[in-house]
Formats: sequence, C-alpha cells, structure tokens
Amino acid sequence: MRKSRPKNLDLRTIRLPLPGVVSILHRISGALLFLFGIPLLLLVLQQALRSRESYEALCAVLAHPLSKLVLLGFAWSFWHHLCAGVRFLLLDIHKGVHIEAARSSSRWVLGVSLFLTLMTGVVLW
Repeated sequence: MRKSRPKNLDLRTIRLPLPGVVSILHRISGALLFLFGIPLLLLVLQQALRSRESYEALCAVLAHPLSKLVLLGFAWSFWHHLCAGVRFLLLDIHKGVHIEAARSSSRWVLGVSLFLTLMTGVVLW
C-alpha cells in the first residue's frame, strides 16, 4: 500500500530551516570563491607583480567604491565558507547534531561571518 504524500514543488513557498540555509550558502560561497575568487585573486596578483605602473593602475581600480563592494562580497564569501566549514567539521565528529545545537551553530555561523565581513569592510574602506 502506497501512501500519497503532499508535494510542494513551488520553490517560492518552500521554507528551509536555518541549518539548510547555512548549508546552501556554504555551497554558494564555495562556488563563488572557486569560480570567481581564485581567478580574480590570481589576476590581481599578476597585475601587482608585473610592473610599477600596473601596480599603480591596480591600486586606482581597487580604490573605486564598486571594486571595494565586490571585494566585500568576496570577503563575506570567504568568511562564511570558513565558518560554515568549521561547523560542518564539528558536525562530522558528532558535535552539535541535535536540532537545537544545529540551529544555534547556524546562527553563530551567520553572526560571526557577518561580523568578520564588517571588520574586513572597516579595514577595506
């Protein structure tokens, strides 16, 4: 006998729990860092080491507020991926696997990553 289960396939109405949101953001931040962060970092390093003129041009580009905003986005991506990665390592050794601990650690990941991003922004600006 097969049970008929209700299916909600409308992605706009699905509400994930906070640990699920942190998990998805961890994957998105990792993809952002891999696909865009590493190539951008290598390009910046190449331009900084090419010559004095290219270094000065790079400094001028990075002084633009839009460039700083992009760098701040990558900083959030890095900090969130790092904090969520530590959380997942703890979950792998069965620390914080109960629902309340998982919700609490998810809140901590979001809070700490946003705080570290703000501190990076203060230094950046």
